[in-house]
Amino acid sequence: QVQLVESGGASVQAGGSLILSCAASGYPFTPYCMGWFRDAPGQEREVLASSNTLGNIIYAESVKDRFILFQDNAKDNLFLKMNRMRIEDTARYFCVVDSVARRRTDDCSKGTWYWDGHWGRGNQVNVSS
Repeated sequence: QVQLVESGGASVQAGGSLILSCAASGYPFTPYCMGWFRDAPGQEREVLASSNTLGNIIYAESVKDRFILFQDNAKDNLFLKMNRMRIEDTARYFCVVDSVARRRTDDCSKGTWYWDGHWGRGNQVNVSS
């Protein structure tokens, strides 16, 4: 039922900006947690930005003040605006949404909610010098 389609992945130069989009469909409710994750070669999966239905948005230290997570008014699209991109931002990016609507935590960057969440297929972002 639930489907996530990511788009916006591209190759950009360091210092540039890029917006990733995640279109969601088939949701019977508003998921409590949602966020963006990334996988980079030789690195652990990183939670870049996450939010809950209470409006609490948490960013990883590595992207604070550079990346912005936001939704459209209908809340069926999740975005990640990436600014002042660095070579270290090269990775495959995933959007993830919760499987439940009930409150889990104020900090969606933690916990195990995403293990049974809904994942997109990923979007490759390459940053060059």
